[in-house]
Amino acid sequence: MSRSPSLPDRPRLDLDPDMSTAERLTAIRKHFFRLVEVNEELDGRLTEATSRRSELQNEVSKLKERNEALKTSALYIASVEELTDEGNVIIKQHGNNQEVLTEVSPQLYDQIENGDRVAINESFGIQLVLDDETDSRAQAMEVTESPDVSYEDIGGIDEQIREVREAVEDPLENPEQFEQVGIEPPAGVLLHGPPGTGKTMLAKAVANESNATFIKMTGSELVQKFIGEGARLVRDLFALAAEEEPAVVFIDEIDAIASRRTDSKTSGDAEVQRTMMQLLSEMDGFDDRGEIRIMAATNRYDMLDEAILRPGRFDRLIEVPKPGPEGRRKILEIHTRDINVDDEIDFEELAEDLDDYSGADIESLVTEAGMFAIRTDRTTVTREDIEHAREKLDRGETDNGVVRYQY
Repeated sequence: MSRSPSLPDRPRLDLDPDMSTAERLTAIRKHFFRLVEVNEELDGRLTEATSRRSELQNEVSKLKERNEALKTSALYIASVEELTDEGNVIIKQHGNNQEVLTEVSPQLYDQIENGDRVAINESFGIQLVLDDETDSRAQAMEVTESPDVSYEDIGGIDEQIREVREAVEDPLENPEQFEQVGIEPPAGVLLHGPPGTGKTMLAKAVANESNATFIKMTGSELVQKFIGEGARLVRDLFALAAEEEPAVVFIDEIDAIASRRTDSKTSGDAEVQRTMMQLLSEMDGFDDRGEIRIMAATNRYDMLDEAILRPGRFDRLIEVPKPGPEGRRKILEIHTRDINVDDEIDFEELAEDLDDYSGADIESLVTEAGMFAIRTDRTTVTREDIEHAREKLDRGETDNGVVRYQY
């Protein structure tokens, strides 16, 4: 324990009777200045002590509050399932899905509605009515900054870009046109095709080009551990989209929750199917979705359940295939825009040689060719670098040790 500093010595005034008047005056003046110094020092210590006392009082208050919180029993989260005419409430506790009939005070009974989230004690008595806030995981999926991808950065799928813009952007930016024609805009767009063909990039371009709120999630994020959590997350996502409309909801790898249903009785499969049923309900429920457009992408179109493919949920099923020779040439031009490439390289000829290459494969090829140029201290990529990179990628090798698979 640190010891407090000692107080300064009290100044004393000793006057010699033999002093002259001038000497006495000088001694009194020095004594006065010393008294002022001691007073200032003591005043500073008093200020420090007062501040320290305030800090200690705050710390004591926090410790008392923490002590009270530790002595207080924890509360559990539950959902209100039903209100009875007798003034009782049926609640379902989160986590174990246990349903309980409990009594509630008349004041709380008037505040509660079906579906509300409440805090209950160990005796299942309702203590608080919680705000119906959107799940923080749903809020985290909102894209606040637009991706740095435009339609000009995507090559080889011009027809698919046109169909996506017609189904997603046009209903949000020009809804009057659909009203004049007398048709409903497509409810949703499903992009399917091999990996690396630009499905996700197309969704990023929509997020960048449109003025709508963009909400991105993957199918695996909707698969939760506890019963009902996945369905609740889906519900909160669409509630967030309704609050931020116009909005675009993009579900990547949708086959993780929308695969074909089987007769499996395991709890995991049952929870995935419960999440999918909630998604189906949100996509074409009784309530009007308003200015909310839905996009999804998958590499496994053959695994999807028929219920999610029917009209009214995904009205446009757009296949995004591997690019042809002209598409590969455009992709090569896109990925070499900022690269010093030898003028003798013929992109049309090179595109013909890159048969069965996807857009992602071509991007990887250009990157590897640039690495070969760097190894030999050159600033220009030649056709020889591209051939070396092609041989390396065809063997399934990359510089970072990742194996490249051919699809």
